[in-house]
Amino acid sequence: MGDYRQPDRLEEALEALIRPHAVLAGGTDFYPARVGRTVEEDILDISRIKGLRGISRNGAGWRLGATTTWSELLAADLPPLFDGLKQAAREVGGRQIQNAGTLAGNLCNASPAADGVPPLLALDAEVELASRTGVRRLALSKFIVGNRRTQLSPGELLVAIHVPKHATIARSSFLKLGARRYLVISIVMAAATLEIADDRVAAARVAVGACSAVAQRLPLLEVALVGAPFDSRLAERVEPVHLAPLAPIDDVRGSAAYRLDAAVTVLRRLLAEVAS
Repeated sequence: MGDYRQPDRLEEALEALIRPHAVLAGGTDFYPARVGRTVEEDILDISRIKGLRGISRNGAGWRLGATTTWSELLAADLPPLFDGLKQAAREVGGRQIQNAGTLAGNLCNASPAADGVPPLLALDAEVELASRTGVRRLALSKFIVGNRRTQLSPGELLVAIHVPKHATIARSSFLKLGARRYLVISIVMAAATLEIADDRVAAARVAVGACSAVAQRLPLLEVALVGAPFDSRLAERVEPVHLAPLAPIDDVRGSAAYRLDAAVTVLRRLLAEVAS
């Protein structure tokens, strides 16, 4: 095994990243990827850095610490805006995984089927990236660039996720289709955040995962929803043409054609649910 470090302070962690390290937080992706082989790389365990954990609010919105677990998110007192993200949190493995797995780990793993990505895209989230030279923020939509690929530069660490507040009432929801109800990789998943004014949709953000190398927003559907009455008839606005940004593949969980057909159904159910 290579070098193992478990710093207490962010500054120590960033100093360690002068040399490449595999970053360890909850370990729910790290250890399964190394079953049956010796861990030889240098390890940076960030689980003891208190500043990376917890949820806080300020005038601009909410800050979700990188090593906040899915169970901690579920237990947090958050407005209905976060209902979709909490629904996704319940789908991240079983309770043991939710107790250990972290929000940032789900993003940095960059799986096309990562449950946390669509609801965070629908929340218009940004990631905060820190290095020894400073801090930068990047829209989540630009952070994940491919299957297992992100915009993290050498020496950078994802330290927080930021969710902006909204001037109007907002509702969100998440829906996932898999081969069984729980503990399954998605065939299709979708999330939506709708801002409501005068009983109509004032703004919409809708994202679909597991149907492309990277989860995608659906701008044509978002435009079609704006101005619509906020009721179950929202589901009727979903059309196959709205799925243009998606590029599903054939795999053991389903064909590309099935995924596209299922995505329409999932989106209609999702919008009916959020409107109810």
